[in-house]
Amino acid sequence: MDLQTLWFAAVALLWTGFLLLEGFDFGVAALLPMLGRRPAERHLMLRTIGPLWDGNEVWLITAVGAVFAAFPGWYATWLPALYLPFVLVLFGLIVRAVAFEWRHSHSTEAWDATWTRVITGGSLVAAAGIGAALGATTLGLPIDAEGNRVGGAFSGLGWPALLGAVAVLAFSVVHGAVFLSLKTDGPLRVAARRLALRWAPVAALPLLAWAGLVHLRSGTPVTGALWLVAALAVLVAWARLRVGREGQAFAAWGAMLAAAAATLFGAAYPVVVPSTIDPAFDVTVADASVSDYTLTVMTWAAGIGLPVVLGYQAWTYWVFRRRLTAEPQSGEPAGAHA
Repeated sequence: MDLQTLWFAAVALLWTGFLLLEGFDFGVAALLPMLGRRPAERHLMLRTIGPLWDGNEVWLITAVGAVFAAFPGWYATWLPALYLPFVLVLFGLIVRAVAFEWRHSHSTEAWDATWTRVITGGSLVAAAGIGAALGATTLGLPIDAEGNRVGGAFSGLGWPALLGAVAVLAFSVVHGAVFLSLKTDGPLRVAARRLALRWAPVAALPLLAWAGLVHLRSGTPVTGALWLVAALAVLVAWARLRVGREGQAFAAWGAMLAAAAATLFGAAYPVVVPSTIDPAFDVTVADASVSDYTLTVMTWAAGIGLPVVLGYQAWTYWVFRRRLTAEPQSGEPAGAHA
């Protein structure tokens, strides 16, 4: 495998990791108005992601940074063409981070309710913006021969962006529900599992449709097999939820995302930004990449630093692996509260 292909695969892996980990953060926050009817329930829901959400966001920074460092041509075409969704993503991430911190500065019910709504709103905006950006990128943007967007600020926000936004939102909501059923006990666990059972097959459809469209446009037998794996994983997740095996359901739902993302990026390769104006204007891996020497240096740096980061995050998840109940348990690690 050449270095350009290796780094394209690395970018795909980083985006998949971000959606897999930050996806349940977004989903838990989105479900606060539905499942968090009482302050104790909202507090319990936020405790499940309290030690994790800020670490999960690092995957977004790393994914965008990898695109910038390895494929500056991709970055230069992609971000200017999608300024609006990326500004919304930044806004959503900023306000939700502020809300997580400020929510505990007072103890009144009105203050709690206000900042809980901000957490939900910021998460929904960020998830939709990321989905819109990835949907428009994989299904096509109106770019010319120089890689510049043709049209106004909203020209890149057609049906592909809408499909991507709906796909990420729907996936995240069910992902959050399955995560809550895995991480909590009592009535909240039951309610989250019931919601996931009801909506999992429907919520998977936009993501499967998105991956299927990219596969039909430029896929291979391998990406077709990956799409079938994604569809099968939805059935496995639903079946495991029915018998109360939340851990297996969570793994299967995550496998669905991984297989769908592999279908998307595998079918798109070597194109990183397809043009809806003329296929001759597509930006490819070869067009966008830096030199082999730079990729070599980056590969050595990533090979040293990435295992350390992954190890630290795995340790964090291990420390906070226990189920939570409405009342803090003795010996609960510091920082388990959101």
